[in-house]
Amino acid sequence: MFFIAAGGGILSFNTGFAIWVLISMLVFLYIMGKYAVPPVLQALSEREQRIKDSLESAEKAIAKAERISEDNKKALKEAELKAQKIRKEAIEEAELLRAERIDKAKKDASKLLEDARNTIEQEKKQALSELRDEVAHLAIKSASMILEEELDEDKNKKLVDKFIGDLSKN
Repeated sequence: MFFIAAGGGILSFNTGFAIWVLISMLVFLYIMGKYAVPPVLQALSEREQRIKDSLESAEKAIAKAERISEDNKKALKEAELKAQKIRKEAIEEAELLRAERIDKAKKDASKLLEDARNTIEQEKKQALSELRDEVAHLAIKSASMILEEELDEDKNKKLVDKFIGDLSKN
């Protein structure tokens, strides 16, 4: 209250001072509008554009990363399928090779068995032929011995028995 009573208080209005404040304010606003605000607005606009560009780049990078991720998933699935196919083919080839080897072994065993049978048969025929030759030779020898001796029936029987006994020893 002291200021009001003295004639100039806080709420008192001085016209001259108000005009100078108004002129100063207008000059300030003009200078700010002419020199300070346009560069600030331009800097804000540039910053806004950079932010937009950065966001677009980030979105593109995210989209690209997602595409790459999907491509990697597809490639992984394809690789797994290919590995399974290769594994299956290897198992089939191994089974086929095993079957072929078993068949070959059976054929070889059959051939060896047949060769052995043929060899045995040939040796049997050869032995029979040799036995026939030997029997024929011995028969001729015994006949010639009988004829040379001109023996009677008892002596012929004894001679043949002796000859047969000699055969069993050989």
